[in-house]
Amino acid sequence: MRTALLQSSGRPGSVVENLKVLDEAAARAAAAGAALLAAPEMFLTGYAIGDAVGRLAEPADGDWADAIAETATRHGVAIAYGYPERDGGRVYNSAQLISADGSRLANYRKTHLFGCFERDHFTPGEQPVVQAELNGLTVGLMICYDVEFPENVRAHALAGTDLLVVPTAQMHPFQFVAESLVPVRAWENQMYVAYVNRVGREGEFEFVGLSVLAGPDGVARTRAGRGEELVFADADPAFLAASREANPYLKDRRPGLYGSLV
Repeated sequence: MRTALLQSSGRPGSVVENLKVLDEAAARAAAAGAALLAAPEMFLTGYAIGDAVGRLAEPADGDWADAIAETATRHGVAIAYGYPERDGGRVYNSAQLISADGSRLANYRKTHLFGCFERDHFTPGEQPVVQAELNGLTVGLMICYDVEFPENVRAHALAGTDLLVVPTAQMHPFQFVAESLVPVRAWENQMYVAYVNRVGREGEFEFVGLSVLAGPDGVARTRAGRGEELVFADADPAFLAASREANPYLKDRRPGLYGSLV
């Protein structure tokens, strides 16, 4: 499945402008044969927007989701994107996957919040594995800091995730996560990992880009630089099956030894 990674910070604070950026990227992704377009963490609103998080947060089935469903349908491409989700009195740092026919396939709430900014504005999610079927692959969702916890990614591997989509807001000086950790996660869990980042300076943060789609062999299929880019790579189910057969980490596990982890 050809996957497009939109490395962009959009226009922080302007949902209308970010919807336009997403629409333009969807058109380019579809023209290149992509079945899935992935955008970064908090793409619809911007990340470092302070108290505006609460003002701009919307339900998972709100007007933004409807607008993105229309974009997905018009261009014939599924879209995964980050946004602030309001559910009653709580706000979550969420990612949603919408299919090419406009259906809402999956909604994930970030389980591991990073730093004071996130803990001040969001409630942590409680469901570590959220998946959907897309074009013959089991697609999982995770957000940024979550992927740095090996238990989280292993839970996805045990649940059968083939392609883990990780909208992120990875900042300086932690670029080693994109450069080294993400390919290792893909290798040790025998899956594809699509890690799609923001870029440039936003408030007190400097986002490092370096979006990557890594394969189960630990090799980057595509990697962006430090600027705004739309990059592409394929998640090949046949290669994934062969890699899992040759690298039986999951079959060779001994769960009875791991009780001290919990």
